[in-house]
Amino acid sequence: MTACLRLLSALCLAALLAACASSPSSNLGELPRTPDATVEQLLERATASKSPEEASVLRLSAADQAARQGDASRATQILQQVRIELLKPGLQILASTLGAELALTRNDAKAALAALHHPSLQRLGELPADQQVRTHLVRARALEADGQVLAAARERVFVAPLLSGDAAGQNHEAIWALVGSLPVEQLQNQGSDDFAGWLSLALAVKSAGTLEQQQAAIDTWVAQHATHPAARQLPTPLVKLKALASQPLTRIALLLPQDGQLAGVARALREGFMAAYYQAQQAGQKPPVIDVIDSSRLTSLDDFYRQAQAQGVQLVIGPLEKPLVKQLAARAQLPLPTLALNYSDSNQVGPPQLFQFGLAAEDEAREVSRRARADGLHNAAAMIPKGDWGDRVLNAFRQDFEANGGTLVAAERVDQPVQLAQQIASMLNVRNAGSGLQSSTGAQASRRQDIDFIFLAATPQQAQQIKPTLNFQYAGDLPVYATSHVFSASGDQAQYNDMTGIRFCETPWLLDSSNPLRQQVVRQWPQANGSMGRLYAMGVDAYTLAARLGQLKALPDSRVEGLSGNLGMSATQRIERQLPWAQFVGGQVQRLPNTTP
Repeated sequence: MTACLRLLSALCLAALLAACASSPSSNLGELPRTPDATVEQLLERATASKSPEEASVLRLSAADQAARQGDASRATQILQQVRIELLKPGLQILASTLGAELALTRNDAKAALAALHHPSLQRLGELPADQQVRTHLVRARALEADGQVLAAARERVFVAPLLSGDAAGQNHEAIWALVGSLPVEQLQNQGSDDFAGWLSLALAVKSAGTLEQQQAAIDTWVAQHATHPAARQLPTPLVKLKALASQPLTRIALLLPQDGQLAGVARALREGFMAAYYQAQQAGQKPPVIDVIDSSRLTSLDDFYRQAQAQGVQLVIGPLEKPLVKQLAARAQLPLPTLALNYSDSNQVGPPQLFQFGLAAEDEAREVSRRARADGLHNAAAMIPKGDWGDRVLNAFRQDFEANGGTLVAAERVDQPVQLAQQIASMLNVRNAGSGLQSSTGAQASRRQDIDFIFLAATPQQAQQIKPTLNFQYAGDLPVYATSHVFSASGDQAQYNDMTGIRFCETPWLLDSSNPLRQQVVRQWPQANGSMGRLYAMGVDAYTLAARLGQLKALPDSRVEGLSGNLGMSATQRIERQLPWAQFVGGQVQRLPNTTP
């Protein structure tokens, strides 16, 4: 009996040793357990080591420690000395993960994703959970930074079961932030897994028109997906959305000029607004009463607000005139919540009841910055018109681009067409310009190589001259990212041909002719099919925003899918637009795939 017990013990010990020998640590490799060693000591040991593999392991450990201490520059330098091919697969995964983390500190999402394409990543599932989590989370961050929002959300949903505590909560909120930022067309998923559930939740919230409908949609979704992680714990923005006190909006004053220079603009805004009103009515909703007030006949804003309050108005939409908006922004309080259809000065902080919405060129400049960065471009040159408008657009672009790691290498202010060729040659440092492909001495013509793309804010007529001149000045390969001002929406194929290759941001209204409301409006007002369509879209969105201002104020990360753009609210209560993209190709306008909204 004793002999049998001894034999059983020996067999158990052998099995335990075999299990240890086949553990992930021994098969895949692990860092040396030297918790007290400094980066310098690890590097010294690496230098003294006679084993190239051991030296690489020690250097990887030193790079990892430097990164954890916040010294990304030194960590990158050390990691470059690691011979990754000498490492075991588990350490190759760690090196790739660390490389991706360091690339993200440089705002280089594409380099991060490239680092995570190492063949060793196929064995990631064999590593301990904490190492798997680290790799999956950096991949999710890199995908998001690269504009692959759907893939980033999927990655976070995949890693969620491995997380606990604060990390699980943060990942839960990050999943909602990602899926909540996606356009409706990307939320269609007929699956039954957790990822499909997240998408259907976002679709339910986005598809609901009013705050009450959104709250009801959340309740319905939770009842239908009781076991889903988001049903067990609603994301914080949705908890806040559920808690918002909602008073039905029954009366709105639409304050727009009927005479003067802005009468035509106001007419398009008003017609778009009322088109949305009638659409809501036809859909069975009970829209508020609309009082249309002529702001061009106002003698006193105080008198207007007193009369509006007396008539039971709950929200004012307007004015359009910038001087009136400035007057409102200068006040400490307003008697009623007001959605102005223009902006006051950029440094003017208005009263808490004032919201501001318009087709700001600055929004488009920031959109160019975002899109170029999402496309992996980091060095820009700019061409903008001379004058205050051009300066504002350039400043908005520069601030956003440089704040996110980009560099504005050069800028030219366009004025006289006769100077255009020389301005472009100067901006690009073109040598032997205008002498053909080679000079008489045989020297090859060239331009500076530190520019990744050109930011263009110009009229269609200017763009027609600029793009061919860029081609002539040896810069035909430089991507051009433009604001919507280059697009006349005239359907002029000859004009579009001259701008082939230019990418530009534009309102969904002008890029999606299949929208039912747009089709209805264009049938009644054909001018809405051209550049005036932007104003009709803004009018439609003003109606939509009326019921969403409280939501956007309470939930800074929430957005509204509008026809003038994807709408959010800044800390100063200005509605900011993010826009889809298109490019001119062979005389046609071609829609480009979306990136991060």
